[in-house]
Amino acid sequence: MPISRRKLIIALGLGPAATLLPRRAFAAYPDRPIHLIVPFAPGGNADIVGRIVGERISNALGQPVVVDNRAGAGGSIGAEAVARATPDGYTLLVGSNGPLTVNPFVQAKLGYDPLKDFAAIALTSYVPHVIILNDKVEAKTLPDLIALSKKAPVNIATSGVGSATHMTLELFKAATSANVTHIPYKSGGALMPDLMGGSIQAAMTEFSTALPLHKGGKARIVAIASAQRSQLAPDVATFIEGGVKSFTASSYIGILAPAATPAAIVTQVQKAIVAGLTGAGAADKLRAMGSEIATPEQMTPEGFTAFIRADYEHMREAAKLAGIVPQ
Repeated sequence: MPISRRKLIIALGLGPAATLLPRRAFAAYPDRPIHLIVPFAPGGNADIVGRIVGERISNALGQPVVVDNRAGAGGSIGAEAVARATPDGYTLLVGSNGPLTVNPFVQAKLGYDPLKDFAAIALTSYVPHVIILNDKVEAKTLPDLIALSKKAPVNIATSGVGSATHMTLELFKAATSANVTHIPYKSGGALMPDLMGGSIQAAMTEFSTALPLHKGGKARIVAIASAQRSQLAPDVATFIEGGVKSFTASSYIGILAPAATPAAIVTQVQKAIVAGLTGAGAADKLRAMGSEIATPEQMTPEGFTAFIRADYEHMREAAKLAGIVPQ
């Protein structure tokens, strides 16, 4: 059918304008490196998991994934950078308890809204919290520790006021009426020398941090806050087995994008993460660290979003118990 004069003029008029559009307007995602922001210093759980997952995203999507550590303010600096980034899939966040569900109840001037400013892509894994004791403490089990605290306060360290492990400690105190004195440190790793040296009696920390000390006989884990015992330390009972009903707590890691990132891009990244974590390599590395792999439902945008919202309310309760006022 012959083309009309009017249509021909429109088509010819659009031609030169279309050539002026940037190549990326027509390119398939991704056509350049992806930046994965880790809002903490190198070497921690978020950094290690982020690098493992980033490598799998790179393999699946065929572009380099550059890990960018932007530490500070309990993860808020890096998180805000991603929240303000262009929502094109080239800047992603390694999210965790701190910037997503703890900081809103600790920091009065948070520069982003964790429930509105991100598009959840997939939860990857979580590390259960544990209570670990130095060898001088007589308690051998969690009930022993609770009973000991009723005779005299037990000092238990965490990685800082308002940290995920501090919140777990407050929930533990509320659930058991244990007489505990909180000793805040700057990080989980920083408190370990004092624990081994005996200047603090116990710590609420991540399983991955405590496991080497437990395995080496330098300290003793008395409870793990997971639904079942870990295969890496089958001798350690759960909090539930210790009489604390339904008690689970962990530090989680997931990948997020800025809000308004196109759904098609979110789906591409989500599929890359799932493919990377359902194979043997990455999953085995994470499990060897003491991490648990997220469920298939939690690895979806909808499942991860529901997870974040549930933990947000859980942390709201913990902050109230701790008497934390945002500052």
